[in-house]
Amino acid sequence: MDNLTKEQRHKNMQHIKSEDSVIEKKLRKALWDKGYRYRKNYKKLPGKPDIVLTKYKIAIFCDGEFFHGKDWEILKPRLEKSNNREFWKRKIKRNMERDEKVNKQLLFLSWTVIRFWGKDIMKNTEECIRVVEEAIFDYKISMITFGEE
Repeated sequence: MDNLTKEQRHKNMQHIKSEDSVIEKKLRKALWDKGYRYRKNYKKLPGKPDIVLTKYKIAIFCDGEFFHGKDWEILKPRLEKSNNREFWKRKIKRNMERDEKVNKQLLFLSWTVIRFWGKDIMKNTEECIRVVEEAIFDYKISMITFGEE
């Protein structure tokens, strides 16, 4: 059951951004402060990743828990109690399927895909940066191993 009126819910939904969200800005600032340069909302790649480190072939997505179905088996029964339940279940399921398809497309193109949940970015930004740095390290090692650097 929704605790908000239809008008309140509409107003809330209008303010949800698809680009330059708070979580994206926080992660980008942390990367920039560490000296990493990136592209944002990179249209040349499938899924238009939120952050792309082109030098290291790393595509980063900053996913909101609700819209991308975090803990889907817990969220799904909660949606059963909501208004417009079929719409939300279909939408979130489609988002999850699209995310998986985009991951596969990027992996096929030899890109490393990293997906962070919004709450993880907000609460553990440094840990997210460590994950990115590990991917950069792995990329550098692979370049040395295969003699491409």
